Amino acid sequence: MSRAAVLASGLGDAEAGILAAVVVLLAVAAVLALAETGLVRMSKARARALEEAGRRGARSLVRLVAEPESFLAPILLLVLVCQLVAATLVGVLASRLFGPLGVAVATLFEVVVIFVAAEAVPKQWAVRHADRAALITAPIVTALVRFPPIRLISALLVGLARRVTPGDAREDDSAEVTESELLALADVAVDELVIEREERALISSIIDFGDTVVREVMAPRTDIVAVEAGTSVASALETAMASGLSRIPVYARTVDDVVGIAYTKDLMRLVRAGEDERPVGEACRPAHYVPETKRVAPLLREMQAGQYHLAVVVDEYGGTAGVVTLEDLIEELVGEIADEFDVDEPLVEPLSEQEYRVSGKMPVDEVNDLLGVDLPVGDWDTVGGLVLHLRGQLPAEGERLAAPDGTVLVAEKVQGRRIGSVRIVRSKAQRAEPERAEPGAGAA
Repeated sequence: MSRAAVLASGLGDAEAGILAAVVVLLAVAAVLALAETGLVRMSKARARALEEAGRRGARSLVRLVAEPESFLAPILLLVLVCQLVAATLVGVLASRLFGPLGVAVATLFEVVVIFVAAEAVPKQWAVRHADRAALITAPIVTALVRFPPIRLISALLVGLARRVTPGDAREDDSAEVTESELLALADVAVDELVIEREERALISSIIDFGDTVVREVMAPRTDIVAVEAGTSVASALETAMASGLSRIPVYARTVDDVVGIAYTKDLMRLVRAGEDERPVGEACRPAHYVPETKRVAPLLREMQAGQYHLAVVVDEYGGTAGVVTLEDLIEELVGEIADEFDVDEPLVEPLSEQEYRVSGKMPVDEVNDLLGVDLPVGDWDTVGGLVLHLRGQLPAEGERLAAPDGTVLVAEKVQGRRIGSVRIVRSKAQRAEPERAEPGAGAA
């Protein structure tokens, strides 16, 4: 008869009971280890998504992840108890079966079997199947946490942990997912082919949209096409059509005194009715005014609710800083929208590996993202504004200026008092490959 058979035949009721208890304790420890990994890896947002999808066990899961400290201490305690008791029983059983050699056998069993069966295997499975692990174990953990003795011990452990742990437990409750984490998740989704690169770009645009102010997207005062209130309807219509605009501001004395907005369709209707010599100031509609520091997200909602497509942007002194249209706001989300009246001028044009030509009205932060440079930001918004700041006055065409990060800015085109285009020469230390501008991106 083999040694295994002898050992099996030599097991009495007590030894069999101990062996059964060890198996049960290891099974419980494995389930709890599975629960620990699955629940800790589960975010609140993901738990709510599973609940909305109608997954079984998701309701318990949402309640658990809302307060991680309510389940973590009891799980760790129960895992420790199960493993310690199982190890003790294995030692007793091995001592009875193998005598003095039983200590070595028990130690080997505890290190290999308990670690593999009750720790490594369930936790590795939970890492690969976090959703399933959390959903399977959430009802079990909920029942354990509600058990009065465990609930009492859990409350004592959580209270002790809060006293020992420095800081306020509410410090990290300000946000579930930060913008950087959301973008990192989007990058991972792109790498794993879950979403397209265009969708990732849209996510980034939506996040940036909340921080953008009107001054960054408006057409500046120098680009405004407007007519004086005493101008005839026919002349105003001709101006609007020549510029390819459906709406133009109407001012009383100067552009700082905008009194209304003339709609091309209204002007055409008046011309057809024979009122082409009527002053356009009598045919314009009320203008909407917004401060240049207003955020574009609430402005978009206001434009939708008020059903208007153009607003006059005013500065802190009450003067006209520019105009902003509904199209300007939408372009912040989906990119440039070109029509037959737009001039196809790329915002970024690669000249070589280290040199790029950019539009003077391109925002500095976008240039930093696209070209991998670190141009300074400040009271200016655009590259043209940065050049004026560095020079201290209007530069001459071809003048070279050095930015603090080593980037060289060359004023390539100076139109009147405006910087039309800037050539950017990256320093040799800036080796990061820049992101390319989206095909078809052009100036509005």
